[in-house]
Amino acid sequence: SFVHSPKGFPKLKNDTFLRAARGEETEHTPVWCMRQAGRYLPEFRETRAAQDFFATCRSPKLCCELTLQPLRRFPLDAAIIFSDILVVPQALGMEVVMVPGKGPTFTEPLKEVEDLLKLRQKVDVTAELGYVFQAITLTRHSLEGRVPLIGFSGAPWTLMSYMIEGGGSTTMAKAKSWLYCHPEASHRLLRLLADVIIDYLVGQVAAGAQALQLFESHAGHLGPEQFETFALPYIRDIAQAVKSKLKEEALPLVPMIIFAKDAHYALRDLAHAGYEVVGLDWTIRPQEARAQIGKDVTLQGNLDPCALYAPKEKIGELVKKMLEGFGTQRYIANLGHGLYPDMNPEHVGAFVEAVHAHSRHINKH
Repeated sequence: SFVHSPKGFPKLKNDTFLRAARGEETEHTPVWCMRQAGRYLPEFRETRAAQDFFATCRSPKLCCELTLQPLRRFPLDAAIIFSDILVVPQALGMEVVMVPGKGPTFTEPLKEVEDLLKLRQKVDVTAELGYVFQAITLTRHSLEGRVPLIGFSGAPWTLMSYMIEGGGSTTMAKAKSWLYCHPEASHRLLRLLADVIIDYLVGQVAAGAQALQLFESHAGHLGPEQFETFALPYIRDIAQAVKSKLKEEALPLVPMIIFAKDAHYALRDLAHAGYEVVGLDWTIRPQEARAQIGKDVTLQGNLDPCALYAPKEKIGELVKKMLEGFGTQRYIANLGHGLYPDMNPEHVGAFVEAVHAHSRHINKH
């Protein structure tokens, strides 16, 4: 089918994001936003109004529509497929529901080591997550080559923490206690997750994803030693295995982004983990990140999302300062975390336009 051959897809018109990811020169700094398809857009709230969240995720047509909405408003340089990181635990057989005002909630979180036996030990990603692949293929066609489409997954530790906590947590104490009390079982679970994630990411490229981002959103709950033991080995392994499977299957070798939130203690390691791009949150200075990561990896980030509450002129100043800190090359502008639901879309537009205007100006002079 055409899915496996890029020939069936429209020709890409704006490859700025891919060029920056690969370290090639760009005329302007590319920009996209985590959670750019989201509740801050009134049209998103309308589209999703009557729908259960995970039902939306399982509808390729709705995912496509939600992915395209921000691109109709803003000259973003990339699209990211609308989905959720928790579709992976669902594929392992866990039930997750979206509770209004509380967020994603697991009806039966993992409590004992024995609970690991309840999980599917072998996952057929096409059977369990084919709806994401269909959404990617449909969206890639519907984008008509306007910008590249990013696929993504949560990373093993972040998914493990949700599966044990049963939802969000300020301390991750239950999940972290597994790392200290049940290290072997923790590694078994992390390995199972990594294997599913590898197949899932390769499947996304086969379906048409042109870049991949791995979200280690809960890295900040770990210290350097725990990160090095329970997160980093799987992050490395995912990059390596995805790339070797893409080669084996004669699929495009797409750039990969690792975003480990609040993991500045691990930037040097992440720079050598096999990813073309390292995403940064807002808690590190651009120059420091560049010094630690070096010249051979592209950086992505890292405006404080709350900066978008500022007046538009102020957003422009902050963007200019950020670009001066990172430099305009080997750099993808983004926020240091996702957009919040109460943000003004016009301020998102101001952010995107400021990146383009200031980076073009810096590049000329």
